[in-house]
Amino acid sequence: MADASSDPAAPVVGTLPAGPRNAITDVPGVTVGHCTLADGACQTGVTVIRPHAGDTYRNKVPAAATVLNGFGKSIGLVQVDELGVLETPLALTNTFSVGALAQAQIRAAVAANPEIGRSWPTVNPLVFECNDGFLNDIQAMAVQAPHYDAALADAGVDVAQGAVGAGRGMSSFGAKGGIGTASRVAGGYTVGALVLSNFGTPESLILAGRPLGAELDRQLKQQPEPEKGSIIMIVATDAPLDARQLRRLSLRAGTGLARTGSVYGHGSGDIALAFSTAYTVPHLADAPMPAVAMVHESKLDPLFRAAADSVEQAIVHALWHAQTVQGRAGHTRRALRDILPDLTA
Repeated sequence: MADASSDPAAPVVGTLPAGPRNAITDVPGVTVGHCTLADGACQTGVTVIRPHAGDTYRNKVPAAATVLNGFGKSIGLVQVDELGVLETPLALTNTFSVGALAQAQIRAAVAANPEIGRSWPTVNPLVFECNDGFLNDIQAMAVQAPHYDAALADAGVDVAQGAVGAGRGMSSFGAKGGIGTASRVAGGYTVGALVLSNFGTPESLILAGRPLGAELDRQLKQQPEPEKGSIIMIVATDAPLDARQLRRLSLRAGTGLARTGSVYGHGSGDIALAFSTAYTVPHLADAPMPAVAMVHESKLDPLFRAAADSVEQAIVHALWHAQTVQGRAGHTRRALRDILPDLTA
């Protein structure tokens, strides 16, 4: 696991101030946990984001998603689009492990609420994925329910980045990708982002405004390939927004993504989800609904900017903190800072 505390400072995106951790966990109540599997051909894992410390099924949080390009196999987005709430923590993993984590989420929710699927409605699991099959033996389907449980138990405010959790086997721009996170403060609120970065062709890389693609392409000497990676972008805020406004916020994640050189390629699964921790929606009908004054539409622009900047910064952090990983069939993805050592000069 990369020790981010020993790394040189990463390039900074924009001029908005970051929160104290420069992480999604700067949004009050949000925690993140990882479970990393790193053994030979098995290079994968699980990352879990908890919107709050309570029971997410009983106390749902408002949320909405944007699908920029839908080459993906996530589960749960249809109900989020319809109802505008999250009912479980958010889980990230590899493509072939979505079903295992969905079952783990269902079992955890049922254990806490035995009437789910009986006198109460079923629960909507929410799992996002990227394909880590270059480094990871994805056909082994190594990720199972205990790994979800371990990531959930690991959830805290200090977030490891790079080749950890769901990001262990991910690639970006022909280099090592993975987990990145960042935050920005704007308009009196905090916006945080966490990305699972697994996208980008070498020649397209723009790092915090620096066009590095041509040099990266020269160093890697890889055969040209079409964009067929993916990225999951999770945006959290303590601003009181409803589901419609959160969908607008999630759409601005695409701005941050585009700044790094992505064109949302044909074979890419680019999905953004935004949620608010400002209030919760009770599951039980006899519990009082929250009476919350939402942010006025005319005051959303600072939050839009914060979302774009925090997503771009999170992608920078994913690349910056990644370490070189060798996995399946001897395949290797080198860390960007090993390929281009002058980045730290």
